[in-house]
Amino acid sequence: MSMHLRRAIEELKKKLLKLSTRGEESVRDSVRALGMRDRLLATQVIDGDGEIDDIEVEVEEECLKILALHQPVASDLRFIVATLKISNDLERVGDLAVNIAERTLYVAEQAPTSLALDFPAMAGKTQWMLKHSLDALVKGDVSLARDVCAADDEVDAMNREAYIQVQEAIKAQPEKVELLIHLLSISKHLERIADLATNIAEDIIYMIEGEIVRHQAEKYISSHPYEEAE
Repeated sequence: MSMHLRRAIEELKKKLLKLSTRGEESVRDSVRALGMRDRLLATQVIDGDGEIDDIEVEVEEECLKILALHQPVASDLRFIVATLKISNDLERVGDLAVNIAERTLYVAEQAPTSLALDFPAMAGKTQWMLKHSLDALVKGDVSLARDVCAADDEVDAMNREAYIQVQEAIKAQPEKVELLIHLLSISKHLERIADLATNIAEDIIYMIEGEIVRHQAEKYISSHPYEEAE
């Protein structure tokens, strides 16, 4: 690797880590705003989305410049390709955090519902997946990336359970249908963030090992460590 390419990749890594940090912060704050019914914090998440978009554009431009000027090969090329995909996923994570914040603005104005949706567990698992996919990126840890992939089914199951609960609640409390739909949307947004964390983990495996693991969920281990994201 030439000195110029090494410097360009190091600068790209810094931009990607900055984007990762902002994406993770946005999800954390949107979930916190939901739990606290904090309209101010939700508004801050919405207002901060432009910064995430700007960083994602910077990352994409840097990737294209490196491809044009240095024509990287092998592991360097895989890193650039993975970075393009990961940065796009992180921008979408930011968009979903904004969606949750927007729903929170409505939910915070409504009387609490008796519906026992387990948002703390679902949010905690989703944040765990996002945090550890980004940790796997920083550390180059394939094992951790595979653990993230293995966790996706659990969030999917939580979302399906939320759908069933909301469906029953709409029948019992039709006057609260708008609130219930907002709550169901929040569940779906969390499930999509978990999907994107899985995408990031799969791209990390590709970046490090050169193996494309999409559509191979049966290869992932069924048990993995889980600690509540801070």
